[in-house]
Amino acid sequence: MAQPVLQGRSILLVIGGGIAAYKSAELVRLIRKAGGDVRVILTRAGSQFVTPLTLASLTGNKVQEDLFSLTDEVEMGHIELSRSADLVVVAPATADLMAKAANGLANDLASTALLATDKRILMAPAMNVRMWLHPATQRNLAALKQDGVRLVGPDAGEMACGEFGPGRMAEPAAILEAIVAALAGPTVIPMPEWQAPAPASGPLSGRHVLVTAGPTHEPIDPVRYIANRSSGKQGYALAEAARALGARVTLVSGPVTLPDPPGITVIRVETAREMDRAVEQALPADLAIFAAAVADWRVEDEAGQKLKKDGNAIPPLRLMENPDILARIARHLTRRPGLVIGFAAETENVIGHATAKRLRKGCDIIVANDVSPASGVMGGDRNIVHIIDAAGVTTLPEMAKAEVAAVLMQRFAALLGGET
Repeated sequence: MAQPVLQGRSILLVIGGGIAAYKSAELVRLIRKAGGDVRVILTRAGSQFVTPLTLASLTGNKVQEDLFSLTDEVEMGHIELSRSADLVVVAPATADLMAKAANGLANDLASTALLATDKRILMAPAMNVRMWLHPATQRNLAALKQDGVRLVGPDAGEMACGEFGPGRMAEPAAILEAIVAALAGPTVIPMPEWQAPAPASGPLSGRHVLVTAGPTHEPIDPVRYIANRSSGKQGYALAEAARALGARVTLVSGPVTLPDPPGITVIRVETAREMDRAVEQALPADLAIFAAAVADWRVEDEAGQKLKKDGNAIPPLRLMENPDILARIARHLTRRPGLVIGFAAETENVIGHATAKRLRKGCDIIVANDVSPASGVMGGDRNIVHIIDAAGVTTLPEMAKAEVAAVLMQRFAALLGGET
């Protein structure tokens, strides 16, 4: 007995929304009969024509519908889902799905999988004749072909809407033949190799700059924590400014929503103790900038279970001091960076408090700013800073945080170079 033609092959079937979706059940049956394994992504519109239960019964696999299903992301994320198959088949491929794929849109599980896959894609278009012949669809069709997407159909015939012409989805048997033909050749899409950006040349070339940014979260129980209000924007801007001047940069970041800057080593932490360890491990450094808003205290006895509000006494929280990372590094006996910069976020008497902090911590420079609610600095994109060193105070005009970072980094680079 001959071996089934799809034995050992895996197909990811994307089912779009259209009356032709009813044919997808027969297509699944034919693929399974040919020995193939089928996983299904069912769009919301597609579920109006064929049910997840029907498809799960036919495939023997769970039907995937939701991009943001946390359980499924643990079991099989959309990246793995899109790349574990030998071929991605879209049937029916609606005008909407074709447009998303042609233009690189990814706003649901189906379109995200099509953008994330590294495998060949076979589409079986199905739509009204006027939609198929529309110049926009034809432009998308040309773009898809240029990208290497294979097509089967559409056929000409009578539509469900009563019109006649091209737009009918190919029959399941014809799609199966196209699947077999597609799998006869290479199925992996050749991807361009990513090249890491070359280090920029500049006054910090050959230097290692260490930056901390963002808040720390100090747990009270598994769902609650103590934190400072910090977006991390100024610290991230400083890291990027150092990179632009040619430095090798390590960014130790508390929990923020900012993406990792390109070309920078980012170490993500949660607590002050984790940040302290990460900073120590990142040494030695030529320049260390402590822009993170580290929580001063943590709970001495973190609860292992969520603390319950039961109407009785409020549970006491005994606090203890967190490590003083800036002071420890500024007084490091063996690996103190050549230049240590602290940040002081104050709500009143900004310069007075920051000047005292510089002496207390032992750092070379303190960069101070007003973070009172009226300033709008916390979470904002602009800042006014005061640079405080042994010589006195320099106040910069209000600027975007990226501009502040560029000015500060030029000054720090000059100090490291021995310039005045």
